[in-house]
Amino acid sequence: MTDPVAHGSVTGVPGRDLPVPSVALAIGAHPDDIEFGCGGTLAKWSASGCRIHHLVCTDGSKGSWDPDVDPAHLVSLRRDEQREASRRLGGEGAVTFLGWTDGELEAGLLQRREVAYWIRRVRPEVVLGHDPWRRYRLHPDHRNAGFLTTDGIVAARDPHFFPEQSERPHRPGTLLLWEADEPDHVEDISGFEDRKLHALLAHRSQFRSTMHIDESDQHDSRAVEDFGTRMKERHAKAGAPAGLDAGEAFKIMSDL
Repeated sequence: MTDPVAHGSVTGVPGRDLPVPSVALAIGAHPDDIEFGCGGTLAKWSASGCRIHHLVCTDGSKGSWDPDVDPAHLVSLRRDEQREASRRLGGEGAVTFLGWTDGELEAGLLQRREVAYWIRRVRPEVVLGHDPWRRYRLHPDHRNAGFLTTDGIVAARDPHFFPEQSERPHRPGTLLLWEADEPDHVEDISGFEDRKLHALLAHRSQFRSTMHIDESDQHDSRAVEDFGTRMKERHAKAGAPAGLDAGEAFKIMSDL
């Protein structure tokens, strides 16, 4: 689908901007991971007609620093937040929750079967997910969600994996892994940073723990603006190697 020079494996310069796919599937460990990792890219693609889908592996039940929070309420709240975030990105595809317990996700056969099923059902041209090979990664859910993404692609493409499934095998064309140590592809998200930020801010339950917006400041526009500034600095850093003002960086794999 892409040649090595275009994606920097020879020149050392990251490649830029895949053709807009007709269907994309983003796979995240928790609600909000997808928005952080590739929200700008999904917003850009959806604006050009791509049908974007979310697949969230865990229930998000440990995503709070409040020891008195009701886990069942948090799960329900985070699902609502994720659906709203997808809508803010322009998503019209499925928002699917596999429901594995937050913090206890395993890259096992049962989980792989579910991921493979959704790849077969959605039939994406591009899959996006966590890079499982990132060095010194602390959170096991991110690591295991990344391996479920790569292993799920292998299972989804070949007919002898999970032949009992009703959906036909499907081989995506490209895999984009966010959080990579050595990214070699950048998507230009200039003009879509605000939409990404708007989607992230749908995850209000994560203001304190993930976005570092203190609870006392949640209604302070300056605190939200500070978070937006930090995100823009991240996008500028990601885009700079490719000569972009704002980017999201990935490790690209196109021989799937």
